[in-house]
Amino acid sequence: MTPMRRVFVDPEAPQRDAIAEAAHWIRNGAVVAVPTDTLYGLAVDPFRPDAVARLFAAKGRAADRAVPLIAADAAQVMEHLAPLSPVAARLADRFWPGPLTLLVAAPAVLARDVDGGTGRIGVRVPDHRVARAIAAACGRPVTATSANVSGEPATASPDDVERTLGDRIDLLIDTGALPGGLPSTIVDASSAEPRLVRAGAVPWDEIQRCLRE
Repeated sequence: MTPMRRVFVDPEAPQRDAIAEAAHWIRNGAVVAVPTDTLYGLAVDPFRPDAVARLFAAKGRAADRAVPLIAADAAQVMEHLAPLSPVAARLADRFWPGPLTLLVAAPAVLARDVDGGTGRIGVRVPDHRVARAIAAACGRPVTATSANVSGEPATASPDDVERTLGDRIDLLIDTGALPGGLPSTIVDASSAEPRLVRAGAVPWDEIQRCLRE
């Protein structure tokens, strides 16, 4: 396997050639480690079965758990995944970019195993300029499962990503150490009554308050 390439990127002013390179690799089936607002994630094209298979192999993970996605903006979610319900649209407008994952219907064109057999997929717009730029350059949402071997801790350190996954992935977009913190809050907002799936960085009472306004 070709050794992993590591590219250093300024998180405040991302180099356009680095963003274009990451998108090129992802569109061509590679596994790319990218920063998010809290931790490093592994990005592949979720519409390519070969790329998804490589993702599971890199993590040593069974294909029975859904893989979260990130998108450049809400418009990209609606174009490539599914329309947002009125409830989901209100939450997206309030909390994106940010640590709120919304469950939407998984389109039939999504690679098998991305939705973990649930028929739904979690997606968010991250509060990280580089992550959003990469999704925008790819022209579609990308995966963002944590950049670690399955069963090991997720990491905010690019050095840890290289140490643990350097021989399993193709490219590391390094923006330095990330802040870490709580995972995203996951909400099923596909119906009129939203349901908390996983507590996280956005408090549930804040979500409920948004919907009451």
